[in-house]
Amino acid sequence: MARYLATFLFLCWFALAPTGLAQSRHHSSGTRSSKSYKSKNSKEPKTSRTVHVNGYYRKNGTYVAPYDRSAPSPRGTGTASAGRQSYRENYIAPGYSADPSVKRDRHGKIKRSSAARAAFEREQPCPSTGKSSGRCPGYVVDHRMPLECGGPDAPSNMQWQTAAEAKEKDKTEHTCRQ
Repeated sequence: MARYLATFLFLCWFALAPTGLAQSRHHSSGTRSSKSYKSKNSKEPKTSRTVHVNGYYRKNGTYVAPYDRSAPSPRGTGTASAGRQSYRENYIAPGYSADPSVKRDRHGKIKRSSAARAAFEREQPCPSTGKSSGRCPGYVVDHRMPLECGGPDAPSNMQWQTAAEAKEKDKTEHTCRQ
């Protein structure tokens, strides 16, 4: 009986051991994945820096060989040209001041007033259903003067727009941010 138990344990160890040995052969640093950035004192421009990614195993067990990729850009640099801040949705545009009716959340983003929207819907019922509350299929409530450009968050600054019109207007609203 002890012989069968020893054989069984040996077979279990043999079945599981190659997986552990194969993984340990590929990782020289002992970590799952490791990234090394080139020195900050490097003479290269920041845009040409590369990052070396060591080999690693995915969750499904496949092995990814080591490779080089471009370094991530620093947070907040975006694609804005020099001297101009990039557009960030739901934030006040540079050079504009917020209307006193516009509130912000704890992260500084614009918090739209549900009370102002409800008041607008009571004054101007939905064009497709005629109801003063609830869904309005095909229409959205839009601010005539965007809040990001200093418009007030009040029913007098709101209008009904079809979804297609709203998409077209959203493409051009960024002009106040330049």
